[in-house]
Amino acid sequence: MAVRDRRSLLKAGAGVLAAGVSSWASTTQAQKAVKLKLGNDLPATHSVNVRLKEAVDAIAAETGGKVAIGLFPNNQLGSDSDMVSQLRSGALEMATMPGTVLSTLIPTASLTGVGFAFTSYDKVWAAMDGAVGDFVRGNIEKAGLHAFDTVWDNGFRQTTSSTRPINAPDDLKGFKIRVPVVPLWVQMFTALGASPVSIPLNEAYSALQTKVADGQENPLALIDTAKFYEVQKYCSLTNHAWDGFWLLANARSWKNVPADVQQVMAKHFGEAAKRQRDDIARLNLDLQKGLEAKGLAFNATDAAAFQQVLQSGGFYKQAQDKFGADAWALLRKYADNIG
Repeated sequence: MAVRDRRSLLKAGAGVLAAGVSSWASTTQAQKAVKLKLGNDLPATHSVNVRLKEAVDAIAAETGGKVAIGLFPNNQLGSDSDMVSQLRSGALEMATMPGTVLSTLIPTASLTGVGFAFTSYDKVWAAMDGAVGDFVRGNIEKAGLHAFDTVWDNGFRQTTSSTRPINAPDDLKGFKIRVPVVPLWVQMFTALGASPVSIPLNEAYSALQTKVADGQENPLALIDTAKFYEVQKYCSLTNHAWDGFWLLANARSWKNVPADVQQVMAKHFGEAAKRQRDDIARLNLDLQKGLEAKGLAFNATDAAAFQQVLQSGGFYKQAQDKFGADAWALLRKYADNIG
């Protein structure tokens, strides 16, 4: 081959290579357009947001900056109800949402929040990483949302009060208690004789401070980070419900994320969720002592007494009718004394 011919061939090859590089660069540039907002109602210092921030940073690093996820804690994007609406419409691409709050859209999402159903974390994670989690996730997908595989921990919920400790069901009679906008828990506390008031989390502190409500119910981690100990005197370890956070994405927004990026996001969010579960387990060992030092007086309770009232009052029967026989049968594999 003549020297001139070889030079021509090399130039042509270089042109093809340059075109390929240009095409790859264009694809990479297009992937940089993945920008997502992630909102929730939790304080920025809550373990969920701490671990979400770590995951967001890890995703950005592994994708070379192709994915930018803005984290908006503490109801910055509106109330839970607002964020559910935004998530459905696509105005908000991602959110962490408790199953009980999500139940305003997907009734079966509150299945795991049935009063006094779970008695230990072994049963919680067996249910959520197994058949119960799969069942709820399937219903979430039908509503046009993508649910990530690993559920985050919101903890077992306890009851605080500014007026009296809650030792037994009778102590709840006429008790004004702040609850989330969750019909299941409104029904539960009503069945126990209380007077529940549904108030968004970001308004709960002022409601307790101004005596709109005498008490509230939340996991110890949130009681601490939301500083409810400043406006409450007693913390009763009722363990009356467990609820977890689902990490959700708008289905249309999720489908627009490249498949390789989806895998990176799923990996880091899954790992972060498991670390957050460990965070809550460790925190629960120390939080009671810390909250006692901040002025909260603690007392234990007997779950069986509350279960008996809910059973005799028809609460569990109503819940079974609401969720359906199949869902109830799944829950009963892991739950105790719920009929």
